Amino acid sequence: MRRTLSTFNEVWQQQFRHRVLAQTQHFSEQTQFLIGCSGGMDSMLLLFLMSELFPTQTRAIYVDHQLQTMSAEWGHVVQQQSDALNIPCIIQQVDVAIGNLEQQARQARYQAYQQHLQSNEILVLAHHQQDQAETLLLRLFSGAGVHGLAAMQQIDIRQDMTIWRPFLDVSREKIEQWSQQLDFAYVTDPTNYDTHYDRAWCREELWDVLQKRFPKMQAAVARTSSLMLDAAEILDEVLQKDWQQCATDRVLDLIVLEQLSAARQRQLLSAWVRGADQYRPSYDMVQRLQHEVILAKPDAQATLHINQHYFVRYQKTLYRLTHDELYAEKLFSFPDTLSQQFDMGETINVAAGQFKIETQKIGLSSRLLGRELKLLKRQGGEKIHLYGRVGHWPLKKAIQELQILPWLRHTIQILVVDNVMLGVFSPKGFWLAQSDYLEQGGWQPSLISDCNDFFQQSFSYDE
Repeated sequence: MRRTLSTFNEVWQQQFRHRVLAQTQHFSEQTQFLIGCSGGMDSMLLLFLMSELFPTQTRAIYVDHQLQTMSAEWGHVVQQQSDALNIPCIIQQVDVAIGNLEQQARQARYQAYQQHLQSNEILVLAHHQQDQAETLLLRLFSGAGVHGLAAMQQIDIRQDMTIWRPFLDVSREKIEQWSQQLDFAYVTDPTNYDTHYDRAWCREELWDVLQKRFPKMQAAVARTSSLMLDAAEILDEVLQKDWQQCATDRVLDLIVLEQLSAARQRQLLSAWVRGADQYRPSYDMVQRLQHEVILAKPDAQATLHINQHYFVRYQKTLYRLTHDELYAEKLFSFPDTLSQQFDMGETINVAAGQFKIETQKIGLSSRLLGRELKLLKRQGGEKIHLYGRVGHWPLKKAIQELQILPWLRHTIQILVVDNVMLGVFSPKGFWLAQSDYLEQGGWQPSLISDCNDFFQQSFSYDE
């Protein structure tokens, strides 16, 4: 039978209902809620109260990490309570990867949340004031900066989901009081008391010591988190301006970066390296990027691997590359010699990218259209007489002058006919060579998109 709020009504009206409705002003009337419910007291209370406020907009999800023998039974408790409240419930088993158990379990749990979240749905979690204070202290012990000490946000808007924590400013004691008044069933996870885990140690060993000395410590630490959030927002405003001046998602201008203060350089590098990931790199990793890559000798081929990306400097620019982009020469090989025919208006794919055959003021003779030409892979030592320049240049010098990135130079191909160089395909376009095959109103290949767009997918050549 569904419980009533008769004994809880006064607390409900004064201490929870008003707070929740004020927070949900940020949401639309069509917003749905997915409650992450572990079966513990906090999340079961949240499930009960949300069923009262939003009975037709709420679902629950229990993530079974399969790490304890009782985990399936706990899911059954969540299912029973959800059924009693007429709330749809999802039971999702996950496999936790080997490694840091707390971190891997959390990652598996959030992947399950993301899998089931619908486009108009918000994830609702039961983190409370003590959770917030514990998070700040643990991050402080790990050397976190302002953003880390901001800890959790009540309404946390991310790229892949929005998280709402309606209990974040509610004390653990108040949650216990409300739970006793409502008298519902919940489960107790023994790992919550296993001091092998950092959070349990903080709660079981450290908390009483601190509160005995500082009785209002929990609220004070949580308030510090709010102040850090304000500071983080101010830093983000400065960071956004710096980002606009010298960075895109994949490229960072080191000349402009050097003009910033050391602190702003570190902030920008930390945020830029993070990219679309959830967490910023460690302070030590940012320092390694500065010393091993940015400040390396100009002729050094310095590369640093952070998470799934490689950070490479070329001249005064820092690049973010995937594994496939950096090692494309090994992954996307092509023959030393290829036969190729060209027709006016057609689009062709070569190693350097995608090109379109178009009419130009000066170009190659129309006699070459439809004729079998050769594409030769650059071997080294070639010379080119570029149209409009005097004399022959080493092709290597032209490549350096036009700043072709080192990891893209293997894509350069030379277009020839009867041992006469007609031009060179490069990631920055087609370089027309001086030859007897030039004419007014001739044709040239025009670059549409360079090879970076093609390294994300496998492509082949027709011989």
